[in-house]
Amino acid sequence: MKNKALRFDILTIFPGMFSCYLDESMMKRAKARKLIDIRVHDLRAWATSKHRQVDDRLFGGGPGMLLKVEPIYRALKALKALKSKAKKRPYVVLLSPRGTRFTQRVAERLVKRDRIVFVCGRYEGVDQRVTDHLVDEEISIGDFVLTGGELPAMTVIDAVARLVPGVVGKEASIVEESHSAEGFIEHPQYTRPERFSPKKGVHWDVPEVLLSGDHKKIAEWRLKNAKRAA
Repeated sequence: MKNKALRFDILTIFPGMFSCYLDESMMKRAKARKLIDIRVHDLRAWATSKHRQVDDRLFGGGPGMLLKVEPIYRALKALKALKSKAKKRPYVVLLSPRGTRFTQRVAERLVKRDRIVFVCGRYEGVDQRVTDHLVDEEISIGDFVLTGGELPAMTVIDAVARLVPGVVGKEASIVEESHSAEGFIEHPQYTRPERFSPKKGVHWDVPEVLLSGDHKKIAEWRLKNAKRAA
């Protein structure tokens, strides 16, 4: 078990997007218990222009704007996250549709880090020099287009944080849940009541095997009904 809280730093031009999520439920409790440390930084704080501009037009023409390399460089320098030989420097992740597909296995790899910095892209993305020289990895949460990297950052942080010992109440739930066991998606699950009748003559029942108390048969049923991940 780690002695220090796993730290997440988030670079974004919309820091307000994170408070509504990070200050609720599991994340709020994990922060209060000092199991994780999440710090959100406004990228505009490292802009040098009068209007704190962090984006500009594309060289060669084309629609949209790109986040500039200079403010991202300055921000990573201030966070001591520039690429170097230092063993303890933060691991820098760019949220990008071109990145590695995020999976539970990637979450299990990231939770071994002491500190992770997330760079949230916007508009048409970021200057390629950010990818080439400033980040350690690009991560994508799927083959679709979002307006920015903020939602992907929340997704990755959620998946990684819940792997920190103590964040989730029962350790067994982490071991057994979706995608953790040999590429299977979680089996169907039920809770009370045993029978739900939405209208007269219609009954939606819990499978009898789950009410049997026979743990071997229940385990076999769950394995049989689990779907393999795509």
